[in-house]
Amino acid sequence: MPSLIAEKTEARPNPRQEEAARAKGVSPGRRRAVSVARGVAGILTLALIWELAPTYGLVDAYFIPPLHVVLEEWWQMATDGELAKHVGASLVRSAIGFGLAIVVAIPVGAAIAWYRPVREFSTPVLEVFRNTAALAILPVFTLILGIGEASKISIVLYACFFPILLATISGVATVDPQLLRSAKVLGLSPVATFRKVVFPAAVPTIFTGIRISGAAAILVLIAAEMIGATAGLGFLINYAQFNFLIPKMYAAIITTALLGVAVNYGLVALERRFSRWRPA
Repeated sequence: MPSLIAEKTEARPNPRQEEAARAKGVSPGRRRAVSVARGVAGILTLALIWELAPTYGLVDAYFIPPLHVVLEEWWQMATDGELAKHVGASLVRSAIGFGLAIVVAIPVGAAIAWYRPVREFSTPVLEVFRNTAALAILPVFTLILGIGEASKISIVLYACFFPILLATISGVATVDPQLLRSAKVLGLSPVATFRKVVFPAAVPTIFTGIRISGAAAILVLIAAEMIGATAGLGFLINYAQFNFLIPKMYAAIITTALLGVAVNYGLVALERRFSRWRPA
């Protein structure tokens, strides 16, 4: 009886094994094409719902206009230069704050993870600040730095700093001990060990923090630009909402989403470039 049960169990097809077997027979290019096609189908479905829901009265067409109306407004802003002006202002602020966060957070995070006295000294202070939301202290930046560019760049720097810092600490602190022992056997100095072994091994984890910060740079800046700005996507969204320019508001929101997606994919490509030594 047990042997019969065992035979039936072995004969029963395993869905995961079947799927894996089918996947082996499919070329990587075809799998990638299928994945892209499914993603495009999802976007088109969302666009279709947005177009049809206001058209057939499922939602108020004044507050959520059909997609073609929003796209017409987007094209109008793109052709007359208005969109480029606001996107350029937001990109400059985000890029400066994001770049400064990378330059500062990675060395600080590496020092905290690599040197125990530095870690013990700085951990309590970092815990206080990393649990304080960036937008919660936006008024502080505004009071100290004014409503100009300095406060907006500083709030982006603050929002981007901690994800990169924590990812760097995690990446450096969790390097495979076998790699460190191998470096020691080879006679590498601590500086050479960090430069040739520790930091390359930590790059994937660091880029996780960088990607999170890339999204935060856009999101936090949009909120900051709603206060005391005269240009930028946040200003445009706020201005359109206050003046009931609803299609313009949605066009600016779509632009913000596209900008965030572009930043994310750009960082993914950069991560692959810096992690080419890793096995696929």
